Order: sequence, then structure tokens, then C-alpha cells
Amino acid sequence: MKKLYSIVFILLSVQVYVSAQPLVLSQREQAAVIDDVLNDRLKNLLPKLMRANGIDMWVVISREYNEDPVIETLLPATWFAARRTTILVAFDKGEGNEVELLAVARYDVGTMFKRAWDPDAQPDQWKQVAKIIEERNPKKIGVNKSRHVGLADGISANDYEQLVGSLSRKMAERVVSAESLAISWLETRTTKEMAIYQHICKIAHDIIAEGFSDKVIHPGVTTTDDVVWWYRERIKELKLDTWFQPSVSISRNEPDAIFVKRPTPVVIMQGDLLHVDFGITYLRLNTDTQQHAYVLRADENDAPEYLKQALATGNRLQDILTSNFVVGKTGNQILAATRAQAIAEGIVPSIYSHPIGYHGHAAGMPVGMWDMQNGVPFTGEYTLKHETAYSIELNATIKIKEWNKEIQIKLEEDGYFDQSGFKYIDGRQKNLLLIGNTGKINKQ
Repeated sequence: MKKLYSIVFILLSVQVYVSAQPLVLSQREQAAVIDDVLNDRLKNLLPKLMRANGIDMWVVISREYNEDPVIETLLPATWFAARRTTILVAFDKGEGNEVELLAVARYDVGTMFKRAWDPDAQPDQWKQVAKIIEERNPKKIGVNKSRHVGLADGISANDYEQLVGSLSRKMAERVVSAESLAISWLETRTTKEMAIYQHICKIAHDIIAEGFSDKVIHPGVTTTDDVVWWYRERIKELKLDTWFQPSVSISRNEPDAIFVKRPTPVVIMQGDLLHVDFGITYLRLNTDTQQHAYVLRADENDAPEYLKQALATGNRLQDILTSNFVVGKTGNQILAATRAQAIAEGIVPSIYSHPIGYHGHAAGMPVGMWDMQNGVPFTGEYTLKHETAYSIELNATIKIKEWNKEIQIKLEEDGYFDQSGFKYIDGRQKNLLLIGNTGKINKQ
């Protein structure tokens, strides 16, 4: 298995493409990568996070078809969900010791969580959980219970009652919310994850470019829905998944009042500015990307200068936002600083960036929401940490004099923040994709 994984890792690292087809690993190879990354996180990351968050025992409980969002990130690749009631326990024995990983279940859970329950000897699963906890005498027993963060609120009311009811009063008083630990676990990206994330983002970029090309779009014939469903089919052809339905929209030189009355789907025409919102899921990681393309007119070899300048304004807004990424700042502070600087530069901004990783709209620090430009309650007060990934999602409203109307340049690109600063995982769009008689596509 080590040999198999090393081969897989080399393939990912060199960005292999065969006949212009993105490399997507076989199911067996994907499982090897997923399990290697998971085991590395459990062994090397989890102890640091538990100590940083002051929780020496973490209990994650799920029932089949009612999964905690966190448990999905703790299961091996060949487990698609919890089985019956699956209870995972992580116990930190202190500095210099590995975290003890136990499965209060009928089986080992992967290679790391060892079975710690014999139903024949103790038929009551909850009594076995209580026994494990009492024997280890933890100071804080963290469970995934949160008022404001759904991804950290995975324990059901019944399971919480069962757990607390099985414990002695002394131990029950030590049960606390593991919100901060759950968020840290979900938002922190490891070196091994980042080694494969660029490959995943590149696949997403390449699919977008393929869809926004002469291969797919024939002006006067192809509709926006045609392109949306082409993206969905392409994702499935490549044996990938998506976490949301793609969308394709149009800005063009005609009055908005006419355009909004046009029946949908809309037929794509020459001179249209296209926009796509697109994401894939691969190797348990997600992408979220928004880009633009221009449909060339018969006499054009490039997009109009005013549209290229509009994209440049969107890029400038991205730069302003990421320049405000400073460790320890809250999302609301970053939002306020970004908006103030952008407005001072004459840009009309809307910022709604979010963490990305195991989930599309992932746990961690949001920077605005489309309807919350003055700050996000509660979660907007979370602070920026190193080793975290974000979708830099925003738009700039721009007056196009040539069209006598305003349009929005909507951009979204995935990036990573660490001690060296912020960087885009696979670059970002700086040139409009071109569709039309040149047969050319501007590269990222």
C-alpha cells in the first residue's frame, strides 16, 4: 500500500494529463490517498489542536443516516457513513504521548480508531462509553454542540442526553462544547492536503475553460442551461462529484428591463459576457470558483477594453481583500478594512468570502455575506489562523459607459493562508476566457 500511495502522490505532484484529460485517480488510488491524509491528520494534527483548544477528550457520536458533519472527516475511505451508532473517542494523554483513538463500535474504524466495545461482554453501548470515560478521568469532555456553527453542532439531542445520562454526575459536569476544536479540525489544512489541493483546483479550472469554449458554446444556439448541464455531465464523466448545481448567467448590451423579462434559459449570443459559478469535490476536498468569458463578435479577436478593465477592477478588489489577511484579525475587521479601502479607491464592493475544505461553505472565519456587508454576527468574530483555506468570493459593481448600464464582475478563487501570507492555490483569472472565431482560449 505504501508503494501504491507513493505512485499516486507522484502522479498528483507532477499534474499528469493524458490526451488533455485531467488525471482522476481510480477509486482504489483515491482511497489510499484519503486514508494516508486522514491518518497523518489524526497522528500529527489532532494532538496539537486538542491541546490548543484545552480539550483532553473528544467524543464524536453519530447514528446511521444522521451523521455529524465532523464524523465524515474521521471515517476511512471505505466507510461512507456511520454504522448503527458509531462513537469515536480521542483522548489526549498529554505532551509526549500519542492521542488514544477508540471506537465504541462493533468494529475498528479504519486503522487508527481501535474497537473498544464487546457487545457480548457489555450489551449496553452507553455504559461502555461511560466506563471508558470514567477510567481515563478527563478534565474536559468535548462534544460537537454549537449554537452558531452548524458544522460543529453534529450531536443529536437524543445522543447528547444518552451520553450525559450514562455518566456520573462528576463526569457529566465536565461535558463541554467542542465547537472551537471541531472548527479547528475542519478548517486546518495540512501539508499533505495542500500537496493535492492544487491538482484539484487545476481540474476545476480546466473544466470551466473547456465549458466556456467553442467546443461547448455555439452562439445563437447554445443556452445557459445547456452549459450548466454540460458541466454536470462533464463532472460525472470524469468520475468527480459536485457539492452544488453550477450556474451560468449573462450580461449584455441591452437594457436590464428588457433582459429580466426574457424567458429562461437564455440563448448565448456574440458580445455576451458570461459568468459561471462552479465547484467540484474530489479526495474529500472542495473547490468553489467563479469566472467570466466573452463571446467574440465576428469582427473581434479580443474582448473590448472596457470589459478587460472591468475584470482588472475585480482583480484589484481581490488584492485589497487578501492584503488585509492578517493572522488574529476577525472576519468582520477584514471586511470593514477591505470595504473602506475599496470605496476610497472608487470601487463599489460586495464581499462574501468563506472558508473552503471538507465542505464548500466550510467551518471557520467568514468575511462578509452578500446580505451582511456591515459584519456577520457571531461567526464574523472568529479570527484568521494560519494553515487555512478560503474562497475569495466577491463582486465589484462597475458602470459600463458603452452599455449605459452597471454590471457586476463576480469572481471567486480558492486560496491558502499560512505564515508566508496568502496565495491562490492554482492561480486566479486575470484574462477573460474567449469564445468565438479565434478558436483560442485565454489562459488563467
